Amino acid sequence: MFTHLISAPQLQALQANGTPLLVVDCSFDLADPAKADAMFAEQHIQGAMQAHLERDLSTHDPANAVNGGRHPLPKRELFAQTLRRLGLDNTMQAVVYDRNGANYCGRLWWMLKWAGHDAVAVLDGGLQAWLAAGGATESGPAPARAHGHFELGPELRHWVSTQDLAARLNQPTQTIIDARGAPRYRGETEPLDPIAGHIPGALNRPFGDNLGPDGRFKSPAQLKTEFAALLAGRDAAGVVHQCGSGVSTVPNIIAMELAGYPPVALYAGSWSEWSRTPGLPVAKG
Repeated sequence: MFTHLISAPQLQALQANGTPLLVVDCSFDLADPAKADAMFAEQHIQGAMQAHLERDLSTHDPANAVNGGRHPLPKRELFAQTLRRLGLDNTMQAVVYDRNGANYCGRLWWMLKWAGHDAVAVLDGGLQAWLAAGGATESGPAPARAHGHFELGPELRHWVSTQDLAARLNQPTQTIIDARGAPRYRGETEPLDPIAGHIPGALNRPFGDNLGPDGRFKSPAQLKTEFAALLAGRDAAGVVHQCGSGVSTVPNIIAMELAGYPPVALYAGSWSEWSRTPGLPVAKG
């Protein structure tokens, strides 16, 4: 079972062995959401299904959302319906990928863990690594696939609310790590949310720092060194990860686990919910 990363040759071997698989393309473009469908139609791993950030991995119906912000998580029961539509059974190995440095497929990785499905891995290096390994691709719509019989299990990852995060702000038992780029963290620019800046006390580690020049995750030893330096003696168990809307922070979550740290919390609403909640403090610099 692959639970964090899978290489292109490893995925090719699973395909050759006839292992029950669900491969999902999560490629997206925040600046132009319509591009997601075009990217998938142009080229995707042979047999892959598509999960769209806006349609499948978020809900914009407040009655079905568990949090606020730009990309609210759907209720687990609603998400389970999406997984069945994609063809997932509880016994399957799920593999998620994108062509965006794991920025978007990490969301599905985390949500599957949250739904109780541990057998999910990110294709290390994404579609680019698959192509470099000579992996088979196809174009056009997703293949016809029978609905799966997925059933929810115990939550293997957890999220925290704005209320919970604010109640523990500046306490030594909580360390917030912000995965946005440094200019957004410092409050010099804010292209997506109403207020620029960051949550007071948050540390900054842009999600792209987890990848090497080849687009693959750095080694566990290197990640351990970098996160230890970032935490500087703070208790790793109290880490809460956030970004703009709870999506691009997941590579930091994966990287910490690869480095040997236990799973920690996601602030699902992230800056997009914090900055829209009246009365909460904002830091800059």
